[in-house]
Amino acid sequence: MKVYIVGAGPGASDLITVRGMKLLQQADAIFYTDSLVNDELLTYTKKDARIFCTSGMHLKQIVSLMCEEVKNGKIVVRLHTGDPSIYGATMEQIILLKKEGIDVEIVPGVSSVFAAAAAAQVELTVPNLTQTVILTRAEGRTPVPEKEQLASLAQHHCTIALFLSATLTKKVTAAFLEAGWGEHTPVVVVYKATWPDEKIVRTTVGTLHEDMQRHGIRQHALILAGWALSNELDESYRSKLYDETFTHGYRKGGK
Repeated sequence: MKVYIVGAGPGASDLITVRGMKLLQQADAIFYTDSLVNDELLTYTKKDARIFCTSGMHLKQIVSLMCEEVKNGKIVVRLHTGDPSIYGATMEQIILLKKEGIDVEIVPGVSSVFAAAAAAQVELTVPNLTQTVILTRAEGRTPVPEKEQLASLAQHHCTIALFLSATLTKKVTAAFLEAGWGEHTPVVVVYKATWPDEKIVRTTVGTLHEDMQRHGIRQHALILAGWALSNELDESYRSKLYDETFTHGYRKGGK
């Protein structure tokens, strides 16, 4: 009596974990968000596996069908884009499943935030510059708690990764400027990271909205913002780990 919630990864079918792939191979029923998850992942499934496309379903429909399959003795996989713990709407499903006496096992996946950083070839944390990454979203139809408003979070002047914010770039720019960010602060937008039609837009706080409009990006994009994204960092931002003068448990540094 268990549903497996599996992170599908950011897009590319070979970025699912080995554990996730094995569960897809074993599953009798797969529930997946067909508007977000790559259809190529279904090539791992059994020929007779039942496939449920959930983009047109509401919560109770999805959970009811999953319960039905589990109670009929089937191995059920709920396939979520990216990693289920980030904007995955998984908790509401878990609560309803457990009310039906059905347990849940979560298999983590590669989040789009890390796929986007990899695609852009950037490091989100840089010594002596920023050691913190905030994962958040701009306020749209879904409200954001007062203490988590973007302008407040941006006052930390660290790297910020914005999910679900591609249509809210005017708000994003205004929040960064309110928090004291300069118009030339680097921003990288990655559209559909790891998909065949992936697109990378390098811009700034001041030109973010204009560049998003010009490239026609209104969804499926991760916005990375902050000084760590600069391609012009000098030697003062190098880590101690590989510094020839730095001593640690595995190497004695020189003068």
